[in-house]
Amino acid sequence: MSNEALGSINEASSKASTENEVLVKVKGVSKKFCRSLKKSLWYGVKDIASELLPIGNRAKRSETDCRRQPEGRGEAESKSEIENSDALRPGEFWAVNNVSFELRRGECLGLIGHNGAGKTTLLKMLNGLIKPDGGRIEMRGRVGALIALGAGFNPILTGRENIYVNGSVLGLSKKEIDEKIDEIIDFAEIREFIDAPVQSYSSGMTVRLGFAIAVKTNPDVLLLDEVLAVGDIGFQAKCFNTLAEFKKQGVSFILVSHNMHLINRYSDRVAYLQRGKIRHLGDTDEGVNLFTRDMDAPDSGTENSNTDWSRVYGSGKVVLRKALFLNEAGEPINYIRPGDTFSLALEYECPSENVTNTVLDIIIRDKEGILFQGTSESYQTDYGVLPPKGTLLTRFCRMPVNGTEISFFVAVLDADSTEVYDWKRNIKLSVAGNPKLTGRLALDAEFTLQ
Repeated sequence: MSNEALGSINEASSKASTENEVLVKVKGVSKKFCRSLKKSLWYGVKDIASELLPIGNRAKRSETDCRRQPEGRGEAESKSEIENSDALRPGEFWAVNNVSFELRRGECLGLIGHNGAGKTTLLKMLNGLIKPDGGRIEMRGRVGALIALGAGFNPILTGRENIYVNGSVLGLSKKEIDEKIDEIIDFAEIREFIDAPVQSYSSGMTVRLGFAIAVKTNPDVLLLDEVLAVGDIGFQAKCFNTLAEFKKQGVSFILVSHNMHLINRYSDRVAYLQRGKIRHLGDTDEGVNLFTRDMDAPDSGTENSNTDWSRVYGSGKVVLRKALFLNEAGEPINYIRPGDTFSLALEYECPSENVTNTVLDIIIRDKEGILFQGTSESYQTDYGVLPPKGTLLTRFCRMPVNGTEISFFVAVLDADSTEVYDWKRNIKLSVAGNPKLTGRLALDAEFTLQ
């Protein structure tokens, strides 16, 4: 066989080996927190003491090995391994519990789950911001992360100074940062404010700077937590194009988002976390569908439990006691799909007599802002004299909202004086949004070619 043929075979083998290279390996990782601040501080002191002076068999070992190659952007390998008992002390809970997965070069893993499922905690452990209580994490290469708004920034320092600080943390020399700083500033589109303190930046400016640092330092792995939802449309388009280009170059991603459209578009696989444990790891469509189906039976039951019904926020002439969402058959429901018809049933008590001119005011919000605001008066409804007990029923003929959750803010008040009788906030309703659509509305549409 000729030398050229041997060279081609070796090159192809090397390329295949690189493409299958595992950059992130997570094995049995767990992290627990304590609900009580006082107990948490006490447990922290005990844990530090046990690490310095191991007591009995409860020894914790941590090992960090960081090595950089002298050429190129460098490759770093870090390992963290901790042995710990699975026992929870009083007041503790598992935020992440025995999570394992691998991420290969050029792969995008979508990390999904409800609020409090452990997604951000897992990313913080991967980025080294917090230490796991059990398991093993291996990270190969340079890691760029944008986990929380302003994370890693000193608010007193200027944007320029924060670029140097963050670059140094990522292992770049001052010379390397000098070469990249103009690219970072131009990408973030904040040159006019680069020498102003970061504490004076808007949320969009802060995210743009953080994203620019993360992507312009040539990462091998990117950790992104709900950051693509901030910024104007031009910057978001730039971010999406950058991610697409990085994927071609073999950069790996872990993307946390509640936007199932983004997860479907970018993810090769999905890890669905539920109460700190992996419920699904694998096919993206299956994971998204499972996440959506799980809205059918939330733990809170059919009665809404996100609102404080024990207190009266108003004069109390009319008191709202409970809210239920009903389908067209009058049965309690936990979620709706885009376009569904449903009703909001507000059970009330009226301790006062001859209460008239009552108005029900409803505001519906999603994560982006107000979707609807209207009153019973706006729809020419007169409740007359309210009975001592009853139900204020509002029927929504069609709700085309697309997302994961909407919140209702309701108030009963006097139409003439606007006296507030009672006011309840954050009545939650889950939405099984259409993952193939992006945007806040799922409209009926027909696409044709004329």
